Amino acid sequence: MRWRGVFITVAVLLLASLLAVLVGGNAGPAKARPAPALPSRVLVGPRVDIASLRGRPAIIHFWASWCGPCVKEAPQLALLASELHGRATLVGVDWSDSPASAASFVRQHHWTFPVLIDSSGEVGNAYGLTGLPTTFLLDRQGRIIRRLVGPQTAAGLFASLPTQ
Repeated sequence: MRWRGVFITVAVLLLASLLAVLVGGNAGPAKARPAPALPSRVLVGPRVDIASLRGRPAIIHFWASWCGPCVKEAPQLALLASELHGRATLVGVDWSDSPASAASFVRQHHWTFPVLIDSSGEVGNAYGLTGLPTTFLLDRQGRIIRRLVGPQTAAGLFASLPTQ
């Protein structure tokens, strides 16, 4: 009887861990994979693509104006952009939103980093979004090395950047 309880506990923990990985969560380091193409529509310039990001780490941040946690997180992204000083490139991707609402959001939060528009949600789907906000960390070769789901802080994102 005692072993049965231990077995059930271990099985439940393994199942919960697998579910957390499949649903999203703050995935830690994983096998790097090439980042899908970014949207071509620009809300705040300059236009960036994966090729132009190579050579330094990049942060690709998916958000929307209708997303409550994105609103709370927005000041942290403005702060991060001001503190990066060339260590990495921050790119926002407005996902499944209206361009007018996105433009108002960007103005309200004083974002000056590049912001691209994914109105159809196609690019976000290619990245495998499971919710907003979601942030992808890219290495110097343009490969996704980490996915962070949920609101982030400037300090946390800065600390998560690859050092090499």
